[in-house]
Amino acid sequence: MTATATTPARRRPPLWLLLVAGSIITALSLGVRSTFGLFLDPVIDTLGTGRGSFALAIAVQNLFWGLTQPVAGAIADRFGTARVLAVGAVAYAAGLVFMAASTSTGTLVLSTGIMIGVANGAASFAVVLAAVGRMVPEERRSMALGVVSAMGSVGQFVLVPAAGWLIDSAGWEDTALALGVVVLLVAAFAPWLRGRSIDQAVDQPASDEPPVPLRDELRRAWHSRSYLLLNLAFLVCGFHVTFIATHLASYAEDVGQTRAIAATSLALIGLFNVFGSLAAGALGARYSKTRLLSGIYAARAVVITAFLLVPPSPATIVAFGAGIGLLWLATVPLTSGIVVAQFGTAHAGTLFGIVFLAHQLGAFVGAWMGGAMADRFDSYDPAWWVAVGLGVMAAVVHLAIDEGQQPPAPARVAAGTPALGPAAAAVLVVVGLGIGSLTAAGSASGAVAAPDRHPVGVFCPLHPLVVDR
Repeated sequence: MTATATTPARRRPPLWLLLVAGSIITALSLGVRSTFGLFLDPVIDTLGTGRGSFALAIAVQNLFWGLTQPVAGAIADRFGTARVLAVGAVAYAAGLVFMAASTSTGTLVLSTGIMIGVANGAASFAVVLAAVGRMVPEERRSMALGVVSAMGSVGQFVLVPAAGWLIDSAGWEDTALALGVVVLLVAAFAPWLRGRSIDQAVDQPASDEPPVPLRDELRRAWHSRSYLLLNLAFLVCGFHVTFIATHLASYAEDVGQTRAIAATSLALIGLFNVFGSLAAGALGARYSKTRLLSGIYAARAVVITAFLLVPPSPATIVAFGAGIGLLWLATVPLTSGIVVAQFGTAHAGTLFGIVFLAHQLGAFVGAWMGGAMADRFDSYDPAWWVAVGLGVMAAVVHLAIDEGQQPPAPARVAAGTPALGPAAAAVLVVVGLGIGSLTAAGSASGAVAAPDRHPVGVFCPLHPLVVDR
């Protein structure tokens, strides 16, 4: 039988219903995920550890989220999105229950890190965006992805201050249990996204040829210089958002501000992300997505630099939330849109899942390094400056990305992969920047370090030193 150019409309819900369901699911998942930074100080006070222990749990969470995401995307493409989202919601709630019962760093890493990390891979916006991307016509795709990303931040705007209030009034354990109940609602809206990629893709070409196997698309992606560079650039996004979400509240208290001010700032990130993501979705339908992304990362570097140079106050903490919120997830609809443009919709869940894995590798570094460095140097400043450098790097990398359809993989591969050259060079720049900033920070803080602290030196992420606060 000849394949049809489009999937029958009866298999797809109305666009408005698709957007509502996708937005609510993203709001619940992202909103709960955005509250974890508020738990840092209460949890380590209960467990009697340093920031590094909680940061390690969040880092492991992001790593397992990233490792699970391509698998969850492939399962959703093959067997249906709704099943994956429902299972992820139940696992997410179970992880929060075990988090509330944590009594040591080990149980915290197991629950908050591994269990919630795996659940996030199944009940995350990456699975939702892949489903929306393949179910919406190309001319509306960029805007639809922007709407889902934007409205998802409403959950952050609502749940972050609510969680802050609950932590102060009822304790962090009861707050974690309450959030477990909230995240179960994802399963209630998942059925509206049911279906497989082969049933739902709206732009499958009319052809007598069978669909391209996943292994062939993965091979084409591996040999695509632009796809590899997109992975590298999205790694920076993961570093930024996870470092800020995890450590902003603790940083605010370090500079004399309250947790309530930090919660307000995190909530404003969610609110202003609505406008930023909507704008990114609209602009992505008209202008080059790679150039827009380059501008977003450059703007992040500018906002963080200004935040560090201006004396801390409630106004600057709140203003930072508004400014960085405009740039927060504006990268997501553009990045996912590039993946669809490069490879089509048939395996969008898997291919964007791989890009999201790169995002989560950056998140692992941002969460863990931020906490370990704060313990090591008694300051978050070195990590903030690394974030600035990474923003500049990502802005440059996006200028080298081709967002058009990618060519087939070569029949025979010559020694070496051309795409790895610029990627390796960029990594070397980041490593050099990080070592340089850490060395400078060590020299600056060595003169004022308390006598009971370890001597200041270059930070090694494999051997973080956790000291008493």
